[in-house]
Amino acid sequence: TNALLVIGYATLALPYMYRAVDTGLRTIDVRTLTEAAQILGAGWGTIITRVILPNVLIAVLSGAFLTFAIVIGEFTMASLLNRPAFGPYLQNIGANRAYEPAALAIIAFAITWGCMSLIQI
Repeated sequence: TNALLVIGYATLALPYMYRAVDTGLRTIDVRTLTEAAQILGAGWGTIITRVILPNVLIAVLSGAFLTFAIVIGEFTMASLLNRPAFGPYLQNIGANRAYEPAALAIIAFAITWGCMSLIQI
């Protein structure tokens, strides 16, 4: 059932990731950059990794972090497949303990702030 959950999350996240990467690719002139790199003798692997990817890295990171936030907050698919989810996990921990939910919330905020700071780099 973990494979089904991954497929479901990928299906859920695909439109968000696509829109972020599409917006990033529209901001640069891919054809001109590719032609310039080919004229200078670069192969397709070099063009993708050293010319195109650095230009759209912020868009890829934005899409990845948006997808991460959506998947962390998703409950329906995990519930349908009888898998644990993050939100109910916080509730279950908080029902019996006093400090653990606060620690998990701080960790979630730290991960979110870390992801946002990576976009700014």
